[in-house]
Amino acid sequence: MAERTVRLSGVVAMLLHALAGWAYCGLLIGMGRRFLSMHATLAVHAIGAPIGFGLLSLLYFKRFAGTSPLQTAVVFLSVVVAMDVFLVAPVFERSYAMFASPLGTWIPFALIFAATYLTGLAVARGSPR
Repeated sequence: MAERTVRLSGVVAMLLHALAGWAYCGLLIGMGRRFLSMHATLAVHAIGAPIGFGLLSLLYFKRFAGTSPLQTAVVFLSVVVAMDVFLVAPVFERSYAMFASPLGTWIPFALIFAATYLTGLAVARGSPR
């Protein structure tokens, strides 16, 4: 029973880290729209998203590490994509046009996955076995 609780808390922690990363990306977009052009905002987001997810995944892997780097990267990216598809596009943007922009979605998605995966590999490589 205790192992199941530990496993469940790790899953919850992973999902909360992913949601925090998604919220951070939303903050980058929201603040960028107020002060920058849309192109500049998307560029800042494309640079900032992997930095934020790299730091969040570092925290996750150092404290919880209940999943492999690949599993964590898939979950982090899946949460971001799901929130964008089911909340951002239909509710906030009222359009799915954002998915037509490589700089707006596809490049950040790829970089979020890569940052999470590579951070996990680096932490795993540095930890004692």
